[in-house]
Amino acid sequence: MNETQLLRRWAIGLALCLTLNQSPSLLSSAHADTGSLGQVLAQRIDAQKHASLPVDAFYQQLDYELVWQEVGRVEALVNALKSLEDDGLLPSDYHADTLLDAFHNRQQAGSSAQVDFDMKATAALLWALDHLSRGKVSPKEVEPDWDIPRPERSYALLRVVHAVQNNDIEDALTAARPASAEYAHLRDALSQYRRLASQGSVPYLAGRDDALRPGDTHDDVRVLRQRLAYWGNANLLSADSSAYPMIGVQSAVSDPRTFDTELEHAVRNFQRRHQLQVDGIVGERTRLALNTPISSRIDQLRVNLERARWIEPSQNGPRVWVDIAGYRLHYIRPNGEHWDARVVVGTPQRETPIIHSAISHLTINPSWTIPPTIMREDVLPQVRRDPGYLARRNIQVLSTSGERLDADSIDWQRPGGVMLRQVAGGANPLGRVVVRFPNSEMIYLHDTPARGLFQRNQRALSSGCVRVEGVREFAQLLLQDSGSRYQLSNLLNSSGSDRNVNLPQRIPVALHYLTAWPDAQGNVEFRDDVYRRDAVLLAALSQAA
Repeated sequence: MNETQLLRRWAIGLALCLTLNQSPSLLSSAHADTGSLGQVLAQRIDAQKHASLPVDAFYQQLDYELVWQEVGRVEALVNALKSLEDDGLLPSDYHADTLLDAFHNRQQAGSSAQVDFDMKATAALLWALDHLSRGKVSPKEVEPDWDIPRPERSYALLRVVHAVQNNDIEDALTAARPASAEYAHLRDALSQYRRLASQGSVPYLAGRDDALRPGDTHDDVRVLRQRLAYWGNANLLSADSSAYPMIGVQSAVSDPRTFDTELEHAVRNFQRRHQLQVDGIVGERTRLALNTPISSRIDQLRVNLERARWIEPSQNGPRVWVDIAGYRLHYIRPNGEHWDARVVVGTPQRETPIIHSAISHLTINPSWTIPPTIMREDVLPQVRRDPGYLARRNIQVLSTSGERLDADSIDWQRPGGVMLRQVAGGANPLGRVVVRFPNSEMIYLHDTPARGLFQRNQRALSSGCVRVEGVREFAQLLLQDSGSRYQLSNLLNSSGSDRNVNLPQRIPVALHYLTAWPDAQGNVEFRDDVYRRDAVLLAALSQAA
């Protein structure tokens, strides 16, 4: 390495200390004794130990040349950083609002300021790439049950360097941005809603004693059209531009006060996308969803774009994921075929946790050992009121070693260390099949005798485990796709209970909490934040980086 390269290394190292806010004593020492190359290099190495960004590797690719010395390149960087608003990130976190002024000021302040600015611009870009590829917020800070490491950086640094050299900073961001179709749909939706927010507001749909129904004629129907146009259905407005002047769309609505077939279709689509009963009738829940401030939906998209950045890219091969807030299970089979089903998940008091694991085996004709929380909060109060409760439900009383005990001999006010186990059968809440995967929360997917619950729109009703509609078909697919020789029908007809059947090949499974997510057609659906997790993540996203 020649003397020029060594001096460049010194300049970069010194600026790195400034960029990463090293202690004032360290900085003053560096300025006081710039002649001691060994000391400066030692300071540079020490500073690099605390850097979480690949700053040194970036400049190595460029042979330690300064790169942000042309206004066109800096403008390209600023424009790319501003586009991060469509990713739900804050451009101000990356100095998008101050970089151009800093660039013009650095020329008047001398060569040291030029180095400082170059390091600041590089750090801004690398922070943006880091947040795009793995999230701005560490999942464990806001999701206590998050059980896998934070994603690694997914972009190639050489591509970033080439993008900078070509003044194509947007390509550098594309290299880091998640490549999934779901992320792209969420990002497009956020861009659309931000445009809608800039167009102004419309009247809210007033509360009513009676629901608005197809065939009704009323002034409220005109407002309903305006609210749906506000959410992107501009074709529902009449030619009267005063109804919604910012849209500027001509439409052949015969009477905007009449709830016609086209409007009913639009209401159904809105209900489908907002976890509402799809009946085309505007009742109270639909009215409240229509009146939701668009800023709330923008916030909802921001937090779910962040969650999407935490999700590792999908691997080839079979995989299962449970959409907790969407009440759906999705299974991608080895041949690429998709199988999905409605599910029931945990209540807000007994949340279904986020889990990453792999399905290992099935339990056929399971008994149910009642978890301590359910035993304490649900079963014991019933037993104390009704001594025959256990017998009617085929619940056995066991010692901690598994020995059968006489229920009449137990003081149910102070039962001590006993276990309760419901035998296999039609009344067992696990049904006939349990799909199991290792996890610390004792969560599993299972059958249920209460199949009527799958017909509800809001299905946060269980004690934490996930009930799956059509679980027997699902279990048969798991056996078939993992190469098992067993047929589920034969297993169900066999005698005995609690038979465990291992899958020859484990199938990855993930349980995720997502309150806005695209459907199979790419239309973003908005779900209730039943576990009240969005506000915590939004607050973390809104803090300065």
